[in-house]
Amino acid sequence: MKLKHLFYLLIAASGWAITTLQSGCANIIPPTGGPRDSLPPVLVSANPVDSTKNFSGKKIVLTFNEFIQIDNPQQNLLVSPVPLVNPTIESKLRTVTVTIRDTLKPNTTYALDFGNAIKDVNEGNIYRNFTYLFSTGNHFDSLELGGRVTIAETGKYDSTIIVMLYKNRDDSAIIKERPRYIARTDSVGRFRFRFLEPGTFAIYAVKDEGGARRYQSKTALFAFYDSAVTTESQRKDIELYAFTEQDTSKKTVSTAVAPKKEKGKEPPKFIQVQNNLASNQLDLLTGLELSSDQRLHHFDSTKIHILADSLPAKGYSFMQDTSGRKIAIRYGWAENVNYTVIIDSTFAEDSIGRRLVKNDTLVFQTKRESEYGSVRLRFLNLPLEKKPLLLFVQGDNIKKSVPLKGRDFYERLFAPGEYELRIVYDTNGNGMWDTGSFFGKHLQPEKVVLVPRKVNVKANWDADIDITL
Repeated sequence: MKLKHLFYLLIAASGWAITTLQSGCANIIPPTGGPRDSLPPVLVSANPVDSTKNFSGKKIVLTFNEFIQIDNPQQNLLVSPVPLVNPTIESKLRTVTVTIRDTLKPNTTYALDFGNAIKDVNEGNIYRNFTYLFSTGNHFDSLELGGRVTIAETGKYDSTIIVMLYKNRDDSAIIKERPRYIARTDSVGRFRFRFLEPGTFAIYAVKDEGGARRYQSKTALFAFYDSAVTTESQRKDIELYAFTEQDTSKKTVSTAVAPKKEKGKEPPKFIQVQNNLASNQLDLLTGLELSSDQRLHHFDSTKIHILADSLPAKGYSFMQDTSGRKIAIRYGWAENVNYTVIIDSTFAEDSIGRRLVKNDTLVFQTKRESEYGSVRLRFLNLPLEKKPLLLFVQGDNIKKSVPLKGRDFYERLFAPGEYELRIVYDTNGNGMWDTGSFFGKHLQPEKVVLVPRKVNVKANWDADIDITL
């Protein structure tokens, strides 16, 4: 019996040793922290409670279920009606305290829109769309007003624009006074005023980066409505078109001046001329352009000669732009042809008689037509009476602008790339978008419609698209 017990004891000891050795070789994995917290804070209580009537206090305390922080409260918090002195807003642990510093008006409904100001400490989850409401009387105003703000030049939207209602409908109020009510726009330009009192208002929109709640600069996006709005009777959404008003108070005259002499450095003795060739290739759509660092006062077109496949070319002409620095060579450039452009050093000179340092020769080849695509667009509901102007846009650059006389557009050779399409309603027919002017003229900007789809042009490929605006 003793031997049998000893045998079992040895087996157990061996198993324990093997287990211990295996454990020593294994990686120790710490416990995970669990899934990331993606839930916003939850409002547990408010003192006074939300939607209090006959409010007469100076402090509002909001308590949440977790530690919170306040992000840019002066920019995020919108109070309507707009006070002369903004309230202060502070956070501590799980509470937000709003201290009212202005004298509250009697029988008035106040709305505190916190925007994206309240978020939790750990993950930054935002408590969105929270508006605290109270009234200094025994009822709440309940009228509403809504609409959309569109950037007139692009047809796009800006969620940092605010919309304002003024009881004083004089033009100067937008500069001198704070509004009565204020609302923010969302990602698609929509806004909505709630809890409005009965009345007639002027309505404006502005990109208020400084937080002044006023129109302070012509460089800021600004929009106005053509007529006053009455809260009791306004049923349709209000369309506002924001623009940057051009400042024409300062006019500059382009004059040619001699290059300044830097201290200890002689000014260049010769003009420099660049071209628009890329890798010794010429784009068939743009043609050849020469540009100088200085305005060319004297230009002799007989001092430039063109050879096509080593033979003299005929029928070319030159056009100098209004700046005097750029010269376009107009010619029926053929595809896949070798060209040589010989430029004599005396072909041009600037205001102080500087010329090229020596004769210059450009050797290049034109692109093949197969490197371009074709574009055919059919606009099924285009209002031709509004003088539509079709824009092809890449980034912030207008690559092509075409006045449309009919509902079809066709271009046999088009540069490959992805293009955003816009339609300008060119009401004055000058071939470009025109901004608005508020003071005195009350002139709205020309409208731009953003076409809901892009055009992707590929080399040696036909883009054929039907478009409904």
